Amino acid sequence: MRLPEKVALISGGARGIGAAIARRFTVEGASVVIGDILVEEGQTLASELQQAGANITFIHLDVTSESSWADAVVRAIDLYGRLDILVNNAGITKRDFIENETPESWDLIFEINAKGVFLGTKAVLEEMKRHGNGAIVNMSSSYGNVASPNSAIYGASKAAVRLFTKSTAIQNASFGIRANSVHPGPVNAPLIQEFLPFPEKVRLLEEMVPMDRLGQPDEIASAVLFLASDESSFMTGSELIIDGGINAR
Repeated sequence: MRLPEKVALISGGARGIGAAIARRFTVEGASVVIGDILVEEGQTLASELQQAGANITFIHLDVTSESSWADAVVRAIDLYGRLDILVNNAGITKRDFIENETPESWDLIFEINAKGVFLGTKAVLEEMKRHGNGAIVNMSSSYGNVASPNSAIYGASKAAVRLFTKSTAIQNASFGIRANSVHPGPVNAPLIQEFLPFPEKVRLLEEMVPMDRLGQPDEIASAVLFLASDESSFMTGSELIIDGGINAR
């Protein structure tokens, strides 16, 4: 097992990439708290994994609320005694050209994608400092590194996550806390499943990727597992790009 006796909190853990991470973590020995606003889906996932023998709990988590994060951290510690890993996975996307966007779109996307990461990180630091160890994994995007012609706000929010992660890393390295970011390309997960009924749109997404396919949630979960585990013990402030070659162009 790669996460024996570790305790992890995963935001946006009810479905998609977050659910894949939760599944992988429990298989590798971690006790997991998944937080999400999707109550029914989160409870269903937790119940399924509990029946398979996993130590996993679902809690309602609004990543834009500081008090909701504080409650989530307290719940994790009450349940499992400590908190070793935070995965800031919750996020949303909206694809449009700049001239069609609104200030409300900017605020909403940054509220969830960037502020949510800030609040989650802030919420766990005291506990991680207390026992001198911790791994924070933040979900950015390949579009946090390279531009997309119709995802300016989304890309800007994910670029903010990228640099915030690096700042977190250098500020907390002396406390034994590592922070790294993951940068997926297009993944067959709920954020892009709006395109799935339209094969021509899916094909356009695939054509953006040199490997000529979408990524799968389990492929991203593997990278998150590596960064959360002691196998990456000398990595902090790094970005792990898993995009089928988009950033190589």
